[in-house]
Amino acid sequence: MIKINIIPRNYIGFPNLGLEFEVGRTAFKVFGLDIYWYGIIVSVAIILGFFYAMKRAGQFGLIADKVFDTAIVGLVGGFICARLYYVIFSTQKYSFTEIFTKIRDGGFAIYGGIIGAILFALVFMKLRKMRILPVLDLAGMSFLLGIGLGRWGNFFNQEAYGAATAGNLPWGMTGNQIASNVGMNALVHPCFLYESLWCILGFIFLHFYSKKLRSFDGEIFLLFAAWYGIGRAFNEQLRSDSLMIGDFKVSQFLAAMTAGAAIGAFIYYKQRVSKNPESQLFRDTEESAELIAAYNEKQLLDKEKADAKKALKEEEAPSILAVDNEPDNVGDDDSVVPPENEEEDNDGENS
Repeated sequence: MIKINIIPRNYIGFPNLGLEFEVGRTAFKVFGLDIYWYGIIVSVAIILGFFYAMKRAGQFGLIADKVFDTAIVGLVGGFICARLYYVIFSTQKYSFTEIFTKIRDGGFAIYGGIIGAILFALVFMKLRKMRILPVLDLAGMSFLLGIGLGRWGNFFNQEAYGAATAGNLPWGMTGNQIASNVGMNALVHPCFLYESLWCILGFIFLHFYSKKLRSFDGEIFLLFAAWYGIGRAFNEQLRSDSLMIGDFKVSQFLAAMTAGAAIGAFIYYKQRVSKNPESQLFRDTEESAELIAAYNEKQLLDKEKADAKKALKEEEAPSILAVDNEPDNVGDDDSVVPPENEEEDNDGENS
């Protein structure tokens, strides 16, 4: 039996694997305010997604700073829409103020976040006159990385699990909160784990695919939509806490629709590119090269100006360590007799 003590408040276990954990939602407190593991893990996942996109921006013909600005706007839109998506399709009723204030109890939906991030980013890129498809390609891989890591926040919250199994599932999961909902001896599907592994596998696949096999801008995003949609549609079938419209699971329906549309678009554009040998990725165009060159030149000029300004300040600033080179007798009544005067005095004495 493996036992890991983090904060001994809640029990989570995988009995058939001999794994038992004592974990709680709260990681620590700051000025009496609970800081949840969910928030920490999701924040780390978002940051890693940002770093990945920034690191690979140049390989897509993009400027990293502009990608970062777009990601910040997308993050704001994702946060807003993730909340609205949940509130709209949840069976729980919220007042207008609770939509924006009652968020520490949970209530965010990944699909709403993806939709919001894309919509806000599209508007921003349109205003900034940026190429959209290469940015979406980067976003697709960053989404998979972020979701794959962020899903572990559900582990600490004991949520995003499936219906009860027959009990002999090797990785069947239980916990004190799960037991209160589905029964003391019931084991459930760890759907958060399924989605996490599926997304991490998809991220690895698209990471290497994008380096060798990408043939048109937008291709990686289509593959992301297809990959995530297939996995999410299967996972939602198992989950017991899905958002509903009547008898339909909203995210499952949306996942199946986007996956089908993405697969169809991928096949169409892949055939179209194969018949057009002159097609280019944005990174290979003169436009991309000129934009990056202009940006690099501006960065260099800004650095030179900053260095010149710093040097000027250092020259103007008096130093307390400066050496006083003036002679000690400056200002005294006695003056120094020049050498020629000494010679004249000597000649006078000898005449």
